[in-house]
Amino acid sequence: MWYRFKVTSFILILGTTHGAFRSRRSVNPEANMNISQIISYWGYPGEVHDVVTDDGYILGLYRIPYGKANNDNSAFITFSTIPKIAEKVKVFFALAPVFSIKYSNSPLIKMAYKWKSVIKAFVGNKAFLPNTSFKRFVGAKLCPLKIFGKICREVLFLMYGCDLENLNMSRVDVYMSHNPAGTSVQNMLHWSQLFNSSRLRAFDWGSPVLNWMHFNQTTSPFYNVTCMNVSTSTWNGARDVLADPQDINNLLSEITNHIYHKTISSYNHIDFLFGLDVYHQVYREIIDIIQGTL
Repeated sequence: MWYRFKVTSFILILGTTHGAFRSRRSVNPEANMNISQIISYWGYPGEVHDVVTDDGYILGLYRIPYGKANNDNSAFITFSTIPKIAEKVKVFFALAPVFSIKYSNSPLIKMAYKWKSVIKAFVGNKAFLPNTSFKRFVGAKLCPLKIFGKICREVLFLMYGCDLENLNMSRVDVYMSHNPAGTSVQNMLHWSQLFNSSRLRAFDWGSPVLNWMHFNQTTSPFYNVTCMNVSTSTWNGARDVLADPQDINNLLSEITNHIYHKTISSYNHIDFLFGLDVYHQVYREIIDIIQGTL
C-alpha cells in the first residue's frame, strides 16, 4: 500500500511539473484567484460590500475606490501599445502631461521618493492624501478666514507652482477642500521609482519573479511613445512644478504625430483647471482644433 502511494505521488508530481513547463507562458495567473485576489494582484485596494436585493438575495459587491493611473499617462501608454484603440482616436489633447519627473520640483514627488518605505509601511495599499473630512474642514472653515487665506494659497502654489494673477482667491476654500486630489499609494511609489529618469516605465514590483508574473520579463518595461500615431496637441505651463518644462521637452521629442503645442508662460499645473483665463488660453483652442478635424 505504501509503495502504491509513493508511485502515485511521483506520477502526480511528474505530471504537474511536466504540465507547468509546457504551459508556463499560457497559464493566466488570475485563473485560480477570487475577485479580491485579482484586485490585489493588479495593485489596487479593494472594498467588499454585502448588498441585499429586493427579493432577498445577498450579493457581494466589489469596489475599487480609487485608481493608480494618471489620465495623460494612461492615454500615452494605451495609444502606444494598443494600436486598435489608437485607430479610434482622431485627436488627443494633453494638458500639462506628467510623463516623466526627472526635473520635477514637486514636494509631493520628492516626499514619495524620500519616504517611500515609510509610506508603504504606514499606509499600505490605502489612499495617498485621500479626500478626508479634515481636508474638507480646512478648506471650508479655515481657508475663508483672513488669517489662513494666504497660507492656503501658498500651499497650493507650493504643490503646483505660483500664478498669483490667475487664481480666483474667493474660491481658494473650494480648491483646498479637494486638492491635492487623492491617489493610490502604489501610484506614488511608481512615481518615486521614476524620480531620476527621463523615460516612463511600468511599475517595478520589487523582484524579478513578480515582474515576470506581470510582464513576462524580469524588469519593468519602458513605454515607447514613438510608436503612438495619434494626432496629439499639447499645452504646458512654464511655472508648473509637476510637469516641468524640461520634462515636457523630453516628451515632445518622442511624439511623432505632434500637430500643436503651446507653452503658457504664467501657468502652473492647476491653471488648466482653475485659471481665470483658461477658456481663452486653452479651451477655445481645443474647440477650434476639434472643429477643424471634423
